Amino acid sequence: MNKKFSNKSILITGAAGFIGFFLAKQILETNDNTVSIIGLDNMNDYYDVNLKEMRLSILNETASDESKGNFTFIKGSLADKTLIDYVFNKYRPEIVVNLAAQAGVRYSITNPEAYIESNLVGFCNILEACRNSFDHGGKGVEHLVYASSSSVYGSNKKVPYSTDDKVDNPVSLYAATKKSNELLAHSYSKLYGIPSTGLRFFTVYGPMGRPDMAYFGFTNKLVKGEKIQIFNYGDMMRDFTYIDDIVTGVINVMSKTPGTNEDGVKYKIYNIGNNQPESLMYFVETLEKCLMREEVIDKPAEKEFLPMQPGDVYQTFAEVDEIVKDFGFKPNTSLEEGLNRFAKWYKEYYFENKVKAVQI
Repeated sequence: MNKKFSNKSILITGAAGFIGFFLAKQILETNDNTVSIIGLDNMNDYYDVNLKEMRLSILNETASDESKGNFTFIKGSLADKTLIDYVFNKYRPEIVVNLAAQAGVRYSITNPEAYIESNLVGFCNILEACRNSFDHGGKGVEHLVYASSSSVYGSNKKVPYSTDDKVDNPVSLYAATKKSNELLAHSYSKLYGIPSTGLRFFTVYGPMGRPDMAYFGFTNKLVKGEKIQIFNYGDMMRDFTYIDDIVTGVINVMSKTPGTNEDGVKYKIYNIGNNQPESLMYFVETLEKCLMREEVIDKPAEKEFLPMQPGDVYQTFAEVDEIVKDFGFKPNTSLEEGLNRFAKWYKEYYFENKVKAVQI
């Protein structure tokens, strides 16, 4: 059993979300009952709430084993400063993992207010609570880990994307809020000595994932025999990263606070990506093959080829030298292996459990 978080109190925001759920589950299963996880999530209906509730039920069931870690769930919004202050004062988290955010590039075009509230106001509330955790001689937060995104690379032409690259050209509001998170975290690390690490995730996928993601949306359409839309006429590349690799990366980062950089700040940013971009057409063909293997569908989809959508980028490609150097870890789950696991889960969840696929 991995006891690197023994006797630790860990706040995970977005705990009912895709990454937050798998992270909390892994920590509960691999640590003893001295670890305490406080999960916060507003349970909004951006996508199927039933999926979020199922994840929560699994976390509660896992924590019911007395040999496993403890789990406490709080429903609420990052933008509720009173609630955030209450959580920090009551539970005194030593490690904070901020994964809660309004996700999605295209949704930020139609509903920008949600991104300002969650990704900017909400993140500021987390930073202020971390800062105030040192008041009156308090031990304070040992490490703030937060989700950024490959979207911050925007219209950059140089690949692979390096954390040393300038990221001043966001092409969506979502990307701009994530870049803002990095800047805000840096300022709080500099001013108040809060060790912080930002993680730029690259196209995370897997079982129990987000239904708004392409692989999930394609699958729902394939099952219903509907035409799927292929943007930029199929000429796009993505660095797909399987959920287990993401969780391993996050846990590695959580367990080691960043050293003081050349600016005298305990601050670090890492890419977590598969370091191997795949073409959109190969991705679609592989997904179809995996779904047919599991008898979720019986034939490939009819495809409609369309121009690039606003806010999208042509390619994502992670340079992962830094996380390899610091942790000896590199994501390595192949796209076919990951999509095959997704197909098996999809069949079990929507067919064998007789759950109706959500409308995307």
